[in-house]
Amino acid sequence: MKMLINVPETVVADALRGMAAAYPDLNVDVENRVIVRRDAPVAGQVGLVSGGGSGHEPLHGGFVGPGMLAAACPGEVFTSPVPDQMARAAAAVDSGAGVLFIVKNYTGDVLNFDMAAELAEDEGIQVGKVLVNDDVAVTDSLFTAGRRGTGATLFVEKIAGAAAAEGQPLERVEAIGRQVNDSSRSFGVALSAVTTPAKGSPTFDLPPGELELGIGIHGEPGRERRPMMTSGEIADFAVNAILDDMTPRGPVLVLVNGMGATPLLELFGFNAEVQRVLAERGVAVARTLVGNYVTSLDMAGASVTLCQVDEELLRLWDAPVRTPALRWGM
Repeated sequence: MKMLINVPETVVADALRGMAAAYPDLNVDVENRVIVRRDAPVAGQVGLVSGGGSGHEPLHGGFVGPGMLAAACPGEVFTSPVPDQMARAAAAVDSGAGVLFIVKNYTGDVLNFDMAAELAEDEGIQVGKVLVNDDVAVTDSLFTAGRRGTGATLFVEKIAGAAAAEGQPLERVEAIGRQVNDSSRSFGVALSAVTTPAKGSPTFDLPPGELELGIGIHGEPGRERRPMMTSGEIADFAVNAILDDMTPRGPVLVLVNGMGATPLLELFGFNAEVQRVLAERGVAVARTLVGNYVTSLDMAGASVTLCQVDEELLRLWDAPVRTPALRWGM
């Protein structure tokens, strides 16, 4: 496999050095693997900290900035960051208003963020936590107990980040983050396997004429494998799987997310089919976001995330944000 890297051992450090050069408004600590907004800590604001294994870019480092995360902790590829990273990030962004950890539901991430919370609290930092577990495809997986955390992570980070930017207290920002997670569901589809730099070849076998329904963002198995389907058929399956698990009582945010190797031409066409299914099911759409936001290296495929919103959540979604990967209103 051909990759635009030097050696697998330095791929994360090299990426962080490049990110630092591209975005001088971020403080990128390559050695300690922490990305912090340069103006942190911001007086009177809760500091949002998230992180996880690298390979899902722009998640999470691409979402650090005003209106979203205060810091992110990148681990090695598909590997959780360590508690010291998270505790260092918490200390860097705490203004006295507390820190909110946003954690995708993967076993390593959950354990390490829990240990980091203990370390931070020992230093007098108040810590809250939101666990993201939005994936409806499977109940348990190779990496989780319970549902996996996927596309809803973006919704939680953006909406809770807007609440923090308004100066809302930690308890309220945490409650909003949990409301967003509880109101969100996701389903992903893989058209090709993922290749990690360390392995240099696909991590699982997916024949050219087949696709995996319900895949995880690390290449975990999904619900079933089928012969290749049309965009419309995939949208029918994915959206109906989500709506079988939730009954929206109002409008929804829609995220049509590329897994890393699917061009926008295909994603926009897939979004048209997603919108068709939602209309057929009588679901009103408040806002739609299409692009590569929660990826899996070079995997071809897409995921759909729906989040039911009320007036407050929609206002917070529309609030200004300025990060490398998401920005509007500033």
